[in-house]
Amino acid sequence: MSTPIPDGVPAPEAAAQPSGLARFMGEVGGGIVYRLNHIGSATLLVLSTIRYTFARPFFVHNLMTQFANVGVNSLPVVTITGVFVGMVLALQGYAQLKLLGAEGMIGSFVSSSTVKELGVMLTAFVLSGRIGAAITAELGTMKVTEQIDAIEAMGTSPVQYLVVPRFLACAVMLPILTTYSNILGIVGGYLVSVTFLNVAGGHSGMNGEYFIAIASSTRGFDVEDLLSGFVKASSFGMVIATIGCYMGFSVPPTTGAEGVGKATTNCAVISLVLILVFDFLINFVKQEIFGI
Repeated sequence: MSTPIPDGVPAPEAAAQPSGLARFMGEVGGGIVYRLNHIGSATLLVLSTIRYTFARPFFVHNLMTQFANVGVNSLPVVTITGVFVGMVLALQGYAQLKLLGAEGMIGSFVSSSTVKELGVMLTAFVLSGRIGAAITAELGTMKVTEQIDAIEAMGTSPVQYLVVPRFLACAVMLPILTTYSNILGIVGGYLVSVTFLNVAGGHSGMNGEYFIAIASSTRGFDVEDLLSGFVKASSFGMVIATIGCYMGFSVPPTTGAEGVGKATTNCAVISLVLILVFDFLINFVKQEIFGI
């Protein structure tokens, strides 16, 4: 038999209810702890991946498969992206340079813009959607169907078997694909300049003035820009692979296809944000610390 509550004394349930401010602070604190937990888990995944990279056995077949998946299978989308980026840069750059009477600099404008920033950024954006989302969907499906548990049961580390090949493939293939995209961007700008803008020798004179402007201009790119692009592209590849694998491993087995779809969306969003953050950090270190 329960004891009656005297008049004026709040019920225990009502007294336990937190105030609005306390509830707000609790939600904010919980969100911070939740995100710090994910950051810590992703960091541990990176450290484990680095450790297993140099540990036997080496799953060479898996690595070659990922090289083909990340590199060869991405060529069509990288080709389209690279060519059209160069073509758009030529059109936009010509409109601005013509106002200054410097339309002859269109070659160096396209090449420097492509090599220094746009080529590596847009290639990483495109591949974060194609490669990162595919990695999350594949590993998330394996998590839901307990295939990852089966790999562990056979005595093989899922990080060594699944993550390391994808991590290495993205870190190696992103710089190669970025270089390929940069070349196509410069060629795309050249085609627009010759065909539509008549600034590189005209319709009858494809005499290479466009490329001479690239080589002779002091405003073009140099070796430091090429090396910076390689570092950026490789870093972006590691980010894409890490986020893709981590989000795939984080899918709760009970959520099924809905959890896989949600993790795939989160992977694409987080990868894009981190690519922008890493781009700023690399540029900051390059300019403020190394002075280049």
